[in-house]
Amino acid sequence: MKTIIFMGTPQFSVPILKGIYESGDYEIKAVVTQPDKKLGRKRQLTPTPVKAYATEVGLPVLQPEKLSQSEELAELIDLKADFIVTAAYGQFLPTSFLNSVKIAAVNVHGSLLPHYRGGAPIQYALKNGDEKTGVTIMEMVKEMDAGDMYSQEAITIADDDNAATIFDKLSYLGRDLLLKTLPQIAVNPTDKMPQNPEDVSFSPTISKEEAQVATTLTAKEAHDLIRALNPNPGAYLYINGVRTKLWQSHVLDEKTTYKSGVLVDNYKRFCLSFADNSVLEIDEIQPMGKPRMKISDYLNGHGRNLKIGEKVVSDEE
Repeated sequence: MKTIIFMGTPQFSVPILKGIYESGDYEIKAVVTQPDKKLGRKRQLTPTPVKAYATEVGLPVLQPEKLSQSEELAELIDLKADFIVTAAYGQFLPTSFLNSVKIAAVNVHGSLLPHYRGGAPIQYALKNGDEKTGVTIMEMVKEMDAGDMYSQEAITIADDDNAATIFDKLSYLGRDLLLKTLPQIAVNPTDKMPQNPEDVSFSPTISKEEAQVATTLTAKEAHDLIRALNPNPGAYLYINGVRTKLWQSHVLDEKTTYKSGVLVDNYKRFCLSFADNSVLEIDEIQPMGKPRMKISDYLNGHGRNLKIGEKVVSDEE
């Protein structure tokens, strides 16, 4: 039976770890995840989703603050596992650790490499309006997401997809693709394909400033940004000076003569003008200090203060 060190942190990683464990084909020598964090209003110390599952099924868990400077690193190297499998772990792995495996160190990456190397590939695929995304099983090397590819599989991005739904779809796609690919790697570890350097693109973490829905965007670009940042951190704009998160929207076929940032309609719907005379209808919204709400509830409380034809969206507070 081949041995594995599994490394992952968020919910995306859990179906992959669970798939390995429940397959019965591998011995999981250790599960490595990020340290517990204080979450919520009560700042309660909370384990990562990976730790919660690993603890539930009795797998050994390690949580070094920084792997490269930890006592756990030597312990992991001494395990001399056949595979290291990472899935959204969140730290770089030291070369000495990568070189300690008997067969290969592989990563389950949520994009069709060489597109979107980095930590936010799903968000960038949505933000850029891509028609498809997918999972790549790749070799771990010192350079970020630059290793050769063992396998890859794509899915279509549906009109109603957001970051949450794509994360969910790719976690299960990654599980299935990994379980199909690991036996092939064990038989022939050199059967892999290099990434084309001319096609490389990156997906760094999206900043708070980049999460703002600017009036220079078209309605389609605004919609793609909104779904790319749902659920975290949430796209926002300023409506009459109030910072307001936008959670769900859709692009209308209709055009407007209004300049960007103007209220087009607030009768049973909430429509804003954007660049190129395009119109975006907002379906779910959250003014600062308020809960998320359907647009009907928002209009009942705020609609009387908004007038059609007036510029209600600004790019500054």
